Amino acid sequence: MSAAESRTPTWARPVPADAAPAAGVLLAAFAAAAALDLGSLLAGWHLGHVIAKPLLMPLLVAGMIVRRAPRPLIAALLFGWGGDLALLFDAEPAFLVGMGSFAAGHVCYLVLFGRRGTHPALGAAYAVALVGTVALLWGDLPADLRVPVAGYSLLLTAMAYRSSALGVRAGVGGALFLLSDTLIATGVAEWPQLPRPDFWIMATYLAAQYLLATGALGRPDPETGVR
Repeated sequence: MSAAESRTPTWARPVPADAAPAAGVLLAAFAAAAALDLGSLLAGWHLGHVIAKPLLMPLLVAGMIVRRAPRPLIAALLFGWGGDLALLFDAEPAFLVGMGSFAAGHVCYLVLFGRRGTHPALGAAYAVALVGTVALLWGDLPADLRVPVAGYSLLLTAMAYRSSALGVRAGVGGALFLLSDTLIATGVAEWPQLPRPDFWIMATYLAAQYLLATGALGRPDPETGVR
């Protein structure tokens, strides 16, 4: 092994040939579960959603583990799974638990992104979006959810902004995560919704997690520049 290879994190090295088929199978299973979940939401088949949703993040996590993903990414996806499970229950305490689990996942993503530079103009755009969205939603949110939602929105926006440090793919994933959770917030605020709002929430969320995960795998090592 060369000196550069020895300094390259395990996850940044090429996936061994014997692991690639397993990773492909797991990601295909993730895609199948996502199709079942989204199809169930379009069809109004609640049982299909209840069956498919708990399978999504574990399959994506398994695929990332086979591809030797970094630990903060695995932790972020697992916290996302916790949020997914909590939001299966239609009650305010479950909503708060889910929001807390997703918030922990965003912290893990921020750890993953590290101190890599991002464009200041993008940060300004996200700041304007954060302030504008919270200001518009504030009066329509239940009083006991206003502060938690505002705090979560700050953390989510920071994650979305910092995700661009890993490149375009992860940056789009971060933006989609922000969009997905904004759609949830507009529902809590009882704003007019798109037809089948749960479908759009899950579609943007699943795309976000997939793009963040696969974008993180392609990031260069800060010391060696090796991908």
